[in-house]
Amino acid sequence: MTLIALLPYIILIVFFISLSAIFSACETALTAASISRLHTLQKRGVKGAKLVISMRNKPEKLIGTILLCNSLTNIISASLATKIFMELFGDDGVIYASSVMTVLIVIYAEVMPKIYAISYAESVSVAVSPWIHRIVYLTSFLTYFFEKVARFSLKILGIKIDPNAKLTSTEEELRVAIDLHQTDDDVREEKAMLHSILDLDDVFVDEIMVHRSAVTMINARLPLNEILEQMVSSPFTRIPIFEDNVDNIIGVINAKGLLRAIQSHADALESFDIRHVCVKPYFIPETTTLYEQLQAFRERREHFALVVDEYGAFQGIVTLEDILEEIVGDITDEHDIKTPGIWTHKNGEIFATGATTIRDLNRHFNWTLPDEEASTIAGLLIYESRTIPKAGQTFSINNYQISVVRRVRNKLTLIKIIPSGLSQHS
Repeated sequence: MTLIALLPYIILIVFFISLSAIFSACETALTAASISRLHTLQKRGVKGAKLVISMRNKPEKLIGTILLCNSLTNIISASLATKIFMELFGDDGVIYASSVMTVLIVIYAEVMPKIYAISYAESVSVAVSPWIHRIVYLTSFLTYFFEKVARFSLKILGIKIDPNAKLTSTEEELRVAIDLHQTDDDVREEKAMLHSILDLDDVFVDEIMVHRSAVTMINARLPLNEILEQMVSSPFTRIPIFEDNVDNIIGVINAKGLLRAIQSHADALESFDIRHVCVKPYFIPETTTLYEQLQAFRERREHFALVVDEYGAFQGIVTLEDILEEIVGDITDEHDIKTPGIWTHKNGEIFATGATTIRDLNRHFNWTLPDEEASTIAGLLIYESRTIPKAGQTFSINNYQISVVRRVRNKLTLIKIIPSGLSQHS
């Protein structure tokens, strides 16, 4: 075969290798482009950014199409090269063709275009998006057919594939991005806040509520002067009102609303009935997540709810401030009662009240105490021991030495925690 006869084949090989390089660059750029930067480009009116985002929302179709086209171009170029080398060297040409084409495809159709594309991911992806989108549309039937055949083959082999599975998880990507950020003191709090926002859908209200034993409540049958005395002495502006027993909550009294009602009934305080001033109680199940409750507070324009269990028994209260504190930490004002729940001894030992939540301890000290089965440190000890521990008992949980310092009746009031690193040297 003369050089003139080989020239068309060589031109075609160069063309298909170049086409393969373009598809490789497209694959890398379209998958590596930052979604946040693409949204910024879209807001600036950059054409193509919206197309890239829409294709990224269906990654299976996008990647399937590019792989199909890339494989097709590589197969055609390899076949043409095999024909040339077999014409020149006979049967040994297959070995020569495989060797030469492997080097050419790896360097010029894979490595080189991918290096370029990953360096200019956003600009490349925006530039190629219009014609890649057309190719995805034109080959959608083929990619769908190949995907079905592949899934059927996996099914025959006994491999189960989730049909709704996605290639990426936005929440996981966010968590990884947050964790990869530098952990200096300036951003430690911001990282904790971002993680807390992502955790809102995994935490239930019963984990952060004020337990019924610590809730200030007023009996509706008390005389008005006693009710006023309790309202004035309480730091809270909203207090649940019960009748006969604490599980029979008939409403919630607002301090301002009570004062207005008293002012309007100044001439007939003897007949004043607090039941007429109460607002209807807002009950929620203890299995409500913080995210769901935050949305409910916004929709109802309320920030005070009563938590009940599956039997309708009153368990505690949760407020909008409680949920916000899960994100930003403690929020205090001049009326808050100071109730420190965590103390650090100079020797490194940690003391905490039994009601201190495990989430607060983990967030404060960057610990990994388990919080799946209990919300407070006292609850964790009770769960692990399957009984109510006595004062002086010590438990090892996740390499933390946790001791009961004080127990009042059936309530664990003070706990000592020795961190894992400190306990090994104790």
